[in-house]
Amino acid sequence: MSTPQLSPISELVEPVSSWTPEREDPNNVFTYIDLSAVDQDAKIISGTRELACSDAPSRARQLIRGGDVLVSTVRPNLNGVARVPPEFDGATASTGFCVLRPKADRLDSQYLYQWVKSPLFVSDMVRKATGASYPAVSDRIVCESKLPLPPLPEQRRIAVILDKADELRAKRRTALTKLDRLTQSIFLDMFGDPVTNPKGWPICTIGDVVDIIVPTRDKPKSFTGDIPWVTLPDLTRLFVTGAKNLLSEREAAQVGNRLIPCGSVLLSCAATVGRVAIVRRSVYANQQFYGLVPRKDLVVPEYIALCLEAMGDLYFKQLGGSFTISFFSRDKTLSIPLPLPPLERQLQLTGLIDAVETLRARQEESLEKFDAAFESLRHRAFRGEL
Repeated sequence: MSTPQLSPISELVEPVSSWTPEREDPNNVFTYIDLSAVDQDAKIISGTRELACSDAPSRARQLIRGGDVLVSTVRPNLNGVARVPPEFDGATASTGFCVLRPKADRLDSQYLYQWVKSPLFVSDMVRKATGASYPAVSDRIVCESKLPLPPLPEQRRIAVILDKADELRAKRRTALTKLDRLTQSIFLDMFGDPVTNPKGWPICTIGDVVDIIVPTRDKPKSFTGDIPWVTLPDLTRLFVTGAKNLLSEREAAQVGNRLIPCGSVLLSCAATVGRVAIVRRSVYANQQFYGLVPRKDLVVPEYIALCLEAMGDLYFKQLGGSFTISFFSRDKTLSIPLPLPPLERQLQLTGLIDAVETLRARQEESLEKFDAAFESLRHRAFRGEL
């Protein structure tokens, strides 16, 4: 099969109507889809808002239909795209989106949706974006970009194949999410809610079972080493093995940062409070964290981390008191009440978590293979090789 011809998107889409809600219908309400309503990972609309027309933001202008494809024009590297489902027909989208409405006799909506998710489209937009701190493209740039255009029946066939492959990948990701939830479920089943302590475990304080390391407030001047310097974005799940920035011992010493040993628990204490993770190698951390080093004869890191996680961010916000920016002190951390079950029981938790982590590693490996296969499939599809 020959490679499909490339056609500008502008030749394949229809104009989109706009309106001014606060002027045209001030006494009504409307459904608003702004940039934050699109889940950048799932590529779906996940957070619409119902607004009074009289309170319409200045960007609330574009009238959309089911089947339209939304392409965020800001930070194109994040690929904020979504296809409009039927239930949002007639909603209003932000002017931060380029709204693509395929001509029914030229371009299949689902095919277009698969195209704007492809690395080829994303790299094209990133290359043409302007603005260093807030990169963006215009609607014109989106519409001038070209896509492979096979006959309409072939577009539909390709879209079906890619949709099914995408669905398999989504199921793998859902399985990983469920495994993360399983860990907390196992903890609650074994030990109960740590705030209400329904199982009646003896109560101690965090300070009774850990030593605490308080990272320096000074940011390192350079990052040229091989030891992770953990910041909040590096916390994506229960265990942390690396970080975006890497420090040397010399760079850490220049700002007085102390090494947090392997097996410690990081607890975020500023801004986004109550986030926890266990470090699986020695790390440095920024000032948003306390490093809790378990006393091994009393407590295991998995128990401390899941106990703190189960308390919830609301607990830690209240712990911070009346600060404008959420923060709680070292002393308040050490005084947190902690149910303390026997060490043998905690070690059972460690064994179960190890089993979950083994299963998770297998699922991640499988997902990597699915992702690689999908990218190969998508590449072949848009080259006309399926």
